[in-house]
Amino acid sequence: MLDLANPSLLKSRAYIDGRWLPSNRGATFNVVCPSDGEPVGQVPNMGASETAEAIEGAHKALSAWKALTAKARSDVLKALFNLLHTNKLDLARILAAESGKPLVEATAEIAYGAAYVEWFAEEARRAYGDVIPSNSPGSRIVVTKEPVGVCAAITPWNFPNAMITRKIAPALAAGCTIVVKPSEETPLSALAIAALAEQAGVPRGVLSVITSNKSAEVGEELTQNPLVKKLSFTGSTRVGKMLAAQAASTVKRLSLELGGNAPFIVFEDADLDAAVTGAMASKFRNAGQTCVCANRILVQRGVFDEFRDKLQQAAQNLKTGHWSERETTLGPLINSAAAQKMDDLVEDALETGGDLICGGKRHRSNTLFFEPTIIKANQSAAAFREEIFGPMAVLYTFDDEDEVIGMANDVNVGLAAYFYTQDLARSWRVGDALEYGMIGINTGVISNEAAPFGGVKESGQGREGSKYGLNDYMEIKYRAIGL
Repeated sequence: MLDLANPSLLKSRAYIDGRWLPSNRGATFNVVCPSDGEPVGQVPNMGASETAEAIEGAHKALSAWKALTAKARSDVLKALFNLLHTNKLDLARILAAESGKPLVEATAEIAYGAAYVEWFAEEARRAYGDVIPSNSPGSRIVVTKEPVGVCAAITPWNFPNAMITRKIAPALAAGCTIVVKPSEETPLSALAIAALAEQAGVPRGVLSVITSNKSAEVGEELTQNPLVKKLSFTGSTRVGKMLAAQAASTVKRLSLELGGNAPFIVFEDADLDAAVTGAMASKFRNAGQTCVCANRILVQRGVFDEFRDKLQQAAQNLKTGHWSERETTLGPLINSAAAQKMDDLVEDALETGGDLICGGKRHRSNTLFFEPTIIKANQSAAAFREEIFGPMAVLYTFDDEDEVIGMANDVNVGLAAYFYTQDLARSWRVGDALEYGMIGINTGVISNEAAPFGGVKESGQGREGSKYGLNDYMEIKYRAIGL
């Protein structure tokens, strides 16, 4: 089915403490392609005991790994980056098959994920400390940075490669060891990364990958095991709160990248063609299943009709299809629950007075494919408050700057926001006023390895990527030296 040049990347066992192992109970579960319902692979269904084993292996490996020079760890990460690049087509096919993502998007994700490995291979050598002038004669203040210790990562299905590389790369660069629990929907990409990490020279125990569809059981072990010093989680706000509460018992360091509800604001002075291009990139990438998707498209009344018509034309040019078809630009939703949520959100938007512009129902060829949908809605619609996570663009009108800032900020999350304007002063005013961790101004694509990715309010805490992402895996140690 996958026609891999390197079939060894498609694993059927989990990677624990440098060994490829089945579940202790022999339990397995199938990984199914959402494009066609066909099985892609089978992996071990592990639980708390295997997770504890991985954590113990990470703890044993920690002292030797963190004792390596930054250059030595950098060299290992560079080797991993080169292997990710060399095997990018196979990695993309594995990713596309388990997630349904179009192959062109999957290939782009492999490059995006590898960029984090390259970035942190370089940042490993820049974990600088400080010498601070002392206020006492004959003394010195020296600040150094040290790895946090054993880390745990729980990653989602929507970016099966990049969500892992942007967690393991800074952890390894900082001198930490890490245990990863990927989504049960898309574990094969994580195992392929582990296979390449082993080949790159990552020592035994430094990286483990637990496969399981018993998320609560594995999550409880990761959050409550005292050997784990940090948890990094990407997923829903609801689950993030639960994990944070569990991790509080051992006061773990947390990095939480949680849900979003991104406003996409189009002012009357915007370049409408550029705004439509940005909205398409932000809204329909991965069938709208990203945490930074344009969730609420807020258009100033004077240009609403023109923007709506241009967006409708662009959306209807999307090609829905199987991940392997070259012309496919819109893949399926991940599972039946996601498709049902789309049904419910469309129904609610129309029942609360919305107008259907295009789409609005599942594609006839597969119940997980949903038509590109555009609806003009009211603020009373559930889609204004809830993260959509599907190919549904919901449009709202506004009259002035103050009104739209109030609309944009009137949610409990604050991950990403976007706005289009050609007014320089407005770009600063609105950027300052929006309560979001990341803001795209005249662009619909904001994420890259050099920038700090993360949100405010209930969208989480901590940052991934950039120099700040390395700091999240390091502790600061202060030495007062009397001379």
